[in-house]
Amino acid sequence: MIETHELTKRYGSTTAVDRLSLVVKPGRVTGFLGPNGSGKSTTLRMILGLAHPTGGHALVGGRPYSELRRPLHEVGAMLDPGAVHPGRTARDHLRSIALTTGISAARVGAVLELTGLTPVARRRVGGFSLGMRQRLGIAAALLGDPPAVILDEPVNGLDPEGIQWIRNLLRGMAAEGRAVLVSSHLMTEMEQTADHLIVIGRGRLIADTGMAEFVRGASRTDVLVRVDDPGRLASVLVGAGGDVASEADGALAVRGLAPRRIGDLAARADVAVHELAVRRATLEQAYFEATENAVEYRAGDGGRR
Repeated sequence: MIETHELTKRYGSTTAVDRLSLVVKPGRVTGFLGPNGSGKSTTLRMILGLAHPTGGHALVGGRPYSELRRPLHEVGAMLDPGAVHPGRTARDHLRSIALTTGISAARVGAVLELTGLTPVARRRVGGFSLGMRQRLGIAAALLGDPPAVILDEPVNGLDPEGIQWIRNLLRGMAAEGRAVLVSSHLMTEMEQTADHLIVIGRGRLIADTGMAEFVRGASRTDVLVRVDDPGRLASVLVGAGGDVASEADGALAVRGLAPRRIGDLAARADVAVHELAVRRATLEQAYFEATENAVEYRAGDGGRR
């Protein structure tokens, strides 16, 4: 398990992480989300002992990272896939890590195969694409076969096949009982991969909840209704306590009434219904709604009026 308790990091007068408490449990993929400047990278660095907290603490398996006797066997991480000597081959890069951490050479071959890098294992990393470097970083994170895995933006640079591969890999590791923490800005992919979400903004916790619960809580969930007389039905629905808005194509967007109730009211009003569908918010919509007041860097409109 990965956990933080009142974790705080200040740089002078700037508070990057503010009393952040979270738990990444085994057996599920936890998505770590937040706008740029929200403190995600700083939090990950403190968990891995790369930055010293101003206050609070972070634990992996119940201990600070600095106290782990065999850290790569406890937690595997990829924060920067570019942190590799460009003159080394992929195999030699992994071998050097294995030799200095007591990991067998056989494990090097296993993670090369797992990440699809066996055909290019003898190529120098300097000639790798971003996607290949990502795979190599993931291979290094998995060398010690750790029960906890932390990956920062692992999908960057991957092609569609690679994205599907990493999705299945993350789910598979969670199914094996590992604690998997993944930071990403790709909402569509995170929605298909994560079971649980931790969302932060300006260094503070915004949400720590299941994926379904987070999306379900967004205010954009409504019922789309297409009928032959939208004006008449709108009056009926408003009278029944619904919140009704008209779409550009004449359809009605209804909140506050269940689909079955809408159908019953339409039937009583003798209004023919052509479409009745629940429209649920996407993760992206729910995320923007949750972090609206926590965006550090907001672009202008480019002078448009």
